[in-house]
Amino acid sequence: MMIGNKYLYIIGGPTASGKTALAVNEAIRLNTVVISADSRQFYREMSIGTAKPSQQELDSVTHFFINNLSIHDEYDVGTYESEVIHLLDDLYKKHDIVIMAGGSGLFIKAVTDGLDDFPEIESEVKEKCQLILDNEGIEGLQQFVRQKDPQYFAEVDIQNPRRLLRAAEVILQSGQTYSGFRKKSRKIRNFATIKYLINPERELLYDRINLRVLQMVEQGLEAEARQLYAYRHSKPLQTVGYQEWFDYFDGKITRNQAIELIQQNTRRYAKRQLTWFRNDGGWSTDLPGILK
Repeated sequence: MMIGNKYLYIIGGPTASGKTALAVNEAIRLNTVVISADSRQFYREMSIGTAKPSQQELDSVTHFFINNLSIHDEYDVGTYESEVIHLLDDLYKKHDIVIMAGGSGLFIKAVTDGLDDFPEIESEVKEKCQLILDNEGIEGLQQFVRQKDPQYFAEVDIQNPRRLLRAAEVILQSGQTYSGFRKKSRKIRNFATIKYLINPERELLYDRINLRVLQMVEQGLEAEARQLYAYRHSKPLQTVGYQEWFDYFDGKITRNQAIELIQQNTRRYAKRQLTWFRNDGGWSTDLPGILK
């Protein structure tokens, strides 16, 4: 339903699908701004590995929520929801249409629908879940969530320990699936959402991912990861494109293996992003008619 003639035009899709370029072009055409919904691009220390917009793209269109945090900052999706909603109140004073672009489905959904009500987690439960991660690594959390909530496991970025920890905590605390809590009624927003999904052919997408990883290496991804090695245990760095380099620096794998794993894990990440968007509903693969 259209409310107040204000639109949030969301461009979603998997990594390497062309979201940034399209968002910039559309923002220029519509004389508006772009809000990033890529949670990895928030952190200013992580640039090459997160495929941030180029400096030329940043200069051509005003972007929000890029380089706004440090890897040492505490941040979550609830804070993002609150900050974006307040920002939109200001932006809609100047623009009828604001563009949001990114592949972090949970962050997008928080803005459009609001967050679900989850149970309070007792400290004892948090400690138990943290012990799984400490003693068994991320593989232990993956196995726990896969067994207890296969629906969520099919959607979540399984290389993201924050998401897995959160799901494990809710499951352990409630005795129910994490996905079972994600069914509340939508919040009423003062804008209408238009959701456009970039959905390339799988072979094309995978080729683009493989090429992009090689381009990142040429641009200095290894050096960027080495600069961040001392902070390798921080939560934002528990992600594809960095963890593989850390394993290489630790002597666990070769350099070529690190690059191949980044390609492989990025392809898997893209597949899970598409699973999220398809399950979320309301996404069109045709450009919105009113915006053509």
